[in-house]
Amino acid sequence: MRIKRTAPHSGVARRARLIAVASGLVAVSALAVPAANAEPPAPTYSAAQLSDADNAVLAADVAGTAWHVDKATNTLVVTADSTVSQTEIEEIKQEAGPNAGAIRIERTPGKISKLLSGGDAIYADSWRCSLGFNVRSGSTYYFLTAGHCTEGAGNWYTNSARSTVIGPTAGSSFPGNDYGLVRYTNTSISHPGTVGSQDITSAVNATVNMSVTRRGSTTGIHSGRVTALNATVNYGGGDIVYGMIRTNVCAEPGDSGGPLYSGTRAVGLTSGGSGDCSSGGTTFFQPVTEALSAYGVSVY
Repeated sequence: MRIKRTAPHSGVARRARLIAVASGLVAVSALAVPAANAEPPAPTYSAAQLSDADNAVLAADVAGTAWHVDKATNTLVVTADSTVSQTEIEEIKQEAGPNAGAIRIERTPGKISKLLSGGDAIYADSWRCSLGFNVRSGSTYYFLTAGHCTEGAGNWYTNSARSTVIGPTAGSSFPGNDYGLVRYTNTSISHPGTVGSQDITSAVNATVNMSVTRRGSTTGIHSGRVTALNATVNYGGGDIVYGMIRTNVCAEPGDSGGPLYSGTRAVGLTSGGSGDCSSGGTTFFQPVTEALSAYGVSVY
């Protein structure tokens, strides 16, 4: 059935339509916000200003903080753990002076600390850590771990009784960096190029939002994503590290030195963080490519 369009029968109907249209225009106009009332755009900070803000946070020297430039918001994000007081946050902002507006404070639960404790896995004289990646230079085999683990350490052992030696510390860089190298001297100990059952065939630089997995002797395997790059972390007592990978992967004491990887690719070495694997946390990693380059070794 064809539906006919009905034409208006009088000028009254036409005038009614015109009034309705005019009313609609008034309603639409009323929804428009005058430009004078719009919020002003967020201030834009130059690379020099962000660098000055970075230096100011470093100069404030507040333990329990970590910071990085967030390019998406053009701000310096300062992560502060539960030990950082509001007074200390104000001190950071005062240090930044005219660049204080470039700083964005984020709170993280727990305490940012080096993840070091006694237990099993790889043992120094009075602490334990986690082995990172097995590496080699020619026919000489080593493993990488955290520099705060190898700092001051002599021989390393496989057991808490310290009766089975692995070998000695061959290199250590901490603070500033956080990587160390241990040489295998006990030929009875195997050193496969794997992390658990995962074969590692190459090493890469992290990228924001990269899917990553961490393995440690305390908490085992946990996964998450890279949330920032080039973070500076202040553990206190002058222990400041630079160029760290920030993630939302949890970790706990004893996981230090353990590997961060993405599939078959080595990414980082566990440095420290806050929170735990029950409630979640933030963990920082030393980029593994820097350690490989420093020692002239490679994964296999």
